Amino acid sequence: MAKITYIEHGGTEHAVDVRNGLSVMEGAIKNNVPGIDADCGGACACATCHVYVDEAWREKTGSASAMEESMLDFAQNVEPNSRLSCQIRVTDALDGLIVRLPEDQH
Repeated sequence: MAKITYIEHGGTEHAVDVRNGLSVMEGAIKNNVPGIDADCGGACACATCHVYVDEAWREKTGSASAMEESMLDFAQNVEPNSRLSCQIRVTDALDGLIVRLPEDQH
């Protein structure tokens, strides 16, 4: 289990425990974190779970796959640290992960 902190665009923080094996997106949905829409349910078929991975965690979360990169083309305000939270699997190594949510997922 890992504690993940989701920071809304306005600054509100949600620190939640997420079971290993779930995605960062699933952790947000199961804990009612606002700002992650997850319209496709985690199939990497939309960009409504877009997050900004804190710089200190970029290496530990890995890099985006080619499919994820192409889906990020549909997200707004993409940055070098942008990821789709459905593509980040939770492990003990991600305990303390911080992700920030964009202003809008549409």
